[in-house]
Amino acid sequence: MNSTGTPYLPTQNDGNGPFIVLEGVSGIGKTTLAAVLRDRLSATTLHTLPAPHDSWSVTVHAALRPLPQFAFYLSGLLHASDLIRQARTLGPVVADRYVSSMTACHAAVHQVPIEAVVERLLPFREYLVKPTRTFYLTCTEQRLRERLTTKQDIKADDHELLSVPGRLTSLLANFERVAAQDTSAVCLDTSEAPPEDLVDIILSHLEHPRA
Repeated sequence: MNSTGTPYLPTQNDGNGPFIVLEGVSGIGKTTLAAVLRDRLSATTLHTLPAPHDSWSVTVHAALRPLPQFAFYLSGLLHASDLIRQARTLGPVVADRYVSSMTACHAAVHQVPIEAVVERLLPFREYLVKPTRTFYLTCTEQRLRERLTTKQDIKADDHELLSVPGRLTSLLANFERVAAQDTSAVCLDTSEAPPEDLVDIILSHLEHPRA
């Protein structure tokens, strides 16, 4: 048992730093924007899944059925929330993927309704840190396919986006549905605007808190 006597609750309160999430499919520009935001805000950056989960995901996909896979990714989200709480005591935090990616990707890969994934997350929502803003990055499917074919660090998941029939279309639709239900959502088209301009837009949203 931890020092608070509540082992299933967070061990510390959030700090005051803004928590910014960048969401969207692979190749949409999340990593690039996260780096620019880090430099502009002197922020802590985090990729979900964080270590040690990031090194296990390939094995998990190969060995586990859908529900155990869900539990694995949920564990990664809960761990990420602990790291975010700690980092927010120092200042802003920028996450490359978070809850919406887990929801959209799990539903697309296993061909289950978004609602089924959302329902299974509900008991853990209070533990998961709520973003200040979640920026959903978008572009045309044709432009995205072009970016994926030239991506340098292509992974198995990226390959499946192009090789599995309907996977990319399904995932893009899932992100649209998740964004429509997200009260922290802001949609940004990355098709033409350079990263610095997109970061200016992100920062302008952070300067005007929602009621």
